[in-house]
Amino acid sequence: MSKDVTIQFIPFGELAYLTSYKRIKKLIDIVSEDKIILIQGKLAPWEEADLIEETMKKIGKSSKFKGIELVSFVPETKGLTFLQSMREKVASSLVGNREAMTVIGPATVVREIKKDPTKIQVMLRK
Repeated sequence: MSKDVTIQFIPFGELAYLTSYKRIKKLIDIVSEDKIILIQGKLAPWEEADLIEETMKKIGKSSKFKGIELVSFVPETKGLTFLQSMREKVASSLVGNREAMTVIGPATVVREIKKDPTKIQVMLRK
């Protein structure tokens, strides 16, 4: 018997104006439904830490929820001139890093997430 895998894409704008707490709660709620999340953008370092902390709390309360796998991927931008590089940095600081992608999956579905400079691989459990 095969198990369906659901991947839910969340565009940058859907999370951008939520408070950090609501953003983390929304992500945990989606992952708790055994869905893999693909986010346009990247969580702030403290949000990743808070997400992991809230995940650990949920693991203690639920026998079904086993945790998350999380990785952020920022594509390398090679060959930019100094001016182009500065423009990219200013744009990222103003509107957030929309080129980045974040993958979050439930540990019951995702075995491992690997990344290298050009791709992300998501290995699923059988």
